[in-house]
Amino acid sequence: MNRTFEIESVGVTAVVSRIGAELRSLKGKDGSELLWQAGPEWPRHAPVLFPVVGRLTGDRLHHGGRSYPMFQHGFARDMVFDIVEENERSVALRLVDNEETRAQYPFAFVLDIHVEAIGTTLSVRTTITNPGGTPLACGIGAHPGFAWPLVEGVPKDRHRIVFEKRESGQALGVEGGLLSDPCPLPFDGKSLPLSDALFAEDALVMPGIASRSVTYQAVSETGDVARALTVSWDGYKDLGIWSKPGGAPFVCIEPWYSMASPEGFDADIFDKPGILVLEAGEHRSFAWSITI
Repeated sequence: MNRTFEIESVGVTAVVSRIGAELRSLKGKDGSELLWQAGPEWPRHAPVLFPVVGRLTGDRLHHGGRSYPMFQHGFARDMVFDIVEENERSVALRLVDNEETRAQYPFAFVLDIHVEAIGTTLSVRTTITNPGGTPLACGIGAHPGFAWPLVEGVPKDRHRIVFEKRESGQALGVEGGLLSDPCPLPFDGKSLPLSDALFAEDALVMPGIASRSVTYQAVSETGDVARALTVSWDGYKDLGIWSKPGGAPFVCIEPWYSMASPEGFDADIFDKPGILVLEAGEHRSFAWSITI
């Protein structure tokens, strides 16, 4: 049941687990591990967030006058996916609603995850299908954690995230798992310098960002880029950036569609700001990738 799959191409090797369809390892040509390898600070690697992203008020999902238990980031990350297809370069996994999911989430769904190694890129395509006869509401997100520092010997404060486009310069804060007031970010043009202080309160949430990629860089003393990886996405509209408050050796770069509930929101899931709605029989695909 707890099976893993190793896939590889010329420039990347990855390990994916049946549990949560989670990426467990990502290595470049030189064999160095780029993904956070779990630990006491955070026991995950790169969970799939579904059917909610972030936390709902009171950890309850409301729909049709009923209330269901729904914990932060949803249940998909802890469930065993079915194997659809596998080969040396890719693996396709699927999660379908069942008795356990319907006790938390009263909708029929099919969640397909296809992970493929192509050249120096690892690509993840996620498709949500509504096979039911009524609309469904959900969120979907990626949550990959990367080693920070990315290169041994480069201090954490000589790392940065460079955005494809100029952004607003602020993010929503998170308090008690819920969205709070906007806060300014120390942008230098398109570049966001990283530091433990940046995550003192929790995650940084950037709704509706203009960029469709960011590059995570380790910068040497001479100002040269010692190592970099680019996270790109399509279909997602929001971005979360997180490291554990108090300091931890990882940083997460997270393309999302939907976010945590705003403080004070406690209504039907269909009324939640930024939620994804799929009509009966509809499907929607999302993609994100890591290029080394």
